Amino acid sequence: MTQPLRPFDTSRRLLSRARKTIPLGSQTFSKSYLQFPPEIAPQFIEHAKGATVTDVDGHSYTDFVNGLLSVLLGYGDPDVDAAIAKQLGSGISFSMPHRLEMIVAEQLVDMIPCAQSVRFGKNGSDATAGAVRVARAYTGRDHVAVCGYHGWQDWYIGSTARHLGVPQATRELTHSFTYNNIFSLKRLFDDPDISLAAVVMEPMNVDYPAPGFLKAVRELCDRHGTVLIFDETITGFRFHEGGAQALFNVTPDLATFGKGLANGMPLSAVVGQRDLMAVMDDIFFSFTMGGETLSLAAADAVLTKLRNEDVLPHIHGLGDRLMAGLKAQHDAISSPNWLKICGHPSWSFAMLSDAPSADVWQLKTLYIQEMVARGYLTLGTQNLSFAHSDADIDGFLQAFCEVTGLMAGAIEASSVSEHLRCKPIEPVFRVRG
Repeated sequence: MTQPLRPFDTSRRLLSRARKTIPLGSQTFSKSYLQFPPEIAPQFIEHAKGATVTDVDGHSYTDFVNGLLSVLLGYGDPDVDAAIAKQLGSGISFSMPHRLEMIVAEQLVDMIPCAQSVRFGKNGSDATAGAVRVARAYTGRDHVAVCGYHGWQDWYIGSTARHLGVPQATRELTHSFTYNNIFSLKRLFDDPDISLAAVVMEPMNVDYPAPGFLKAVRELCDRHGTVLIFDETITGFRFHEGGAQALFNVTPDLATFGKGLANGMPLSAVVGQRDLMAVMDDIFFSFTMGGETLSLAAADAVLTKLRNEDVLPHIHGLGDRLMAGLKAQHDAISSPNWLKICGHPSWSFAMLSDAPSADVWQLKTLYIQEMVARGYLTLGTQNLSFAHSDADIDGFLQAFCEVTGLMAGAIEASSVSEHLRCKPIEPVFRVRG
C-alpha cells in the first residue's frame, strides 16, 4: 500500500523563492522539480554525512543518487575533508600553477592505461568537449560519432532532443550509434559524406559490452585513423581504479574523467596518449579555475584512498548483493516487461518502461514517490558509495520489494494514476537503454 507522504513545507517555500531568480529553481536538470516533484519529494538538501542526506524539513534519507554519482566515498569523507582543510590554509587559486596539479596528474598517469598526459577541467562536459577539440585538431576532420551521455555543450547536446539553441550546422556534425551494435557504427564509417574525427562513447552504461564489441570499435577507429575517446566520467574510479578501459582491457586514445574523481568537488580530467595531448599546446582549453587547489587536494586524497584501501571491493560486494536482490524481486513479480534490472554493481539500474495500463513517466513518478516516502532517495539508478553499509542494502531491498509489488498490483488493476499524489514527472531526455 502507499505510504503517507512526508511534509515538505520548507522545501516548497524555498522552491517558490528560488524560481524567482533561478530557472527551474536548480542549477541541474536532474536535481530539479522535473525529476523530484515538490508534492512527493524534497527540493533542497540541508546537510549530509556518509550515505545519509537530510532535507530542509528535517527528513533523512539513505541516498542512492549520491550527487549524480559524484560522491564515491560518501559525504564528508574524513580523509578528503582533512585534505581540503589542510590546503585551505595555504590558499585556493594562485597566479601560477600549484604542485598539486602535477601530483594528481602523476597519480592519474600511474593508474589509467591510456594516460600519458593530463589536463584538468571542472566538470565532465568540459573534459569531453576538450577531448573532441583535440581529436578534431589532430585529424583535421569535423564529424563525431557518439554513444551515451556526454554533457551539455553544443557539439553533443545538439544530437539529442534538448537541442534548442544549437545551430543546425553544429547538429549535423554529430551522429549517434547504438551500444553493442557494431554495424550501427560501421554504417557511419562507410558513409562517404562523413569523415569521423572521433568516436566518443561510454565504455559501459546500462548493459555490459557484448563479447568483442569494444575491441571491434577500437579496430574500426584504427583502420580509419579516427580517435577513440572513452567518456569515463561515471565509470572511472567506480568500475576499476584504472577505469572501465582497465576492466575490459581495451585502451582508447583519449579518455575523460570526472564525477567521483574528487568526491563531489568540481574537477574533471582529459587524459591520453602524449602525441595527441600535445595538441593541447595549440588548441584553447584553459580555465581560470582549472588548477583550483581544494578540488585537486580532494582528488589526491580520493586516488590515494582508492589505491590503499578496499574501496571498490566494498562497493562491488554491496552492489553484487543489491543486484541479486533486485533480480530476485523482478522474478518474484513474474518478470514484468516494464522493469529491467541491469548495469554494473557500482552503478545499477532499475529501468522502467511503458506498461499496458501506464506509461513510463507515471511509473517512475510512483516509484520515486513511494521510495522517498520510505526514506530512500533514488532516480531509478543505484549509485553506491564507500559509505553504504549492508544495512543500507537490506533496507533498500525491503523498500524496493514493497514498492514494485505495489506497482505490479496497480498496473494489473489499471489504477496507477489513482496512486499518484502529483502529476507525472517530465522527461528531460533519454540516452541510455
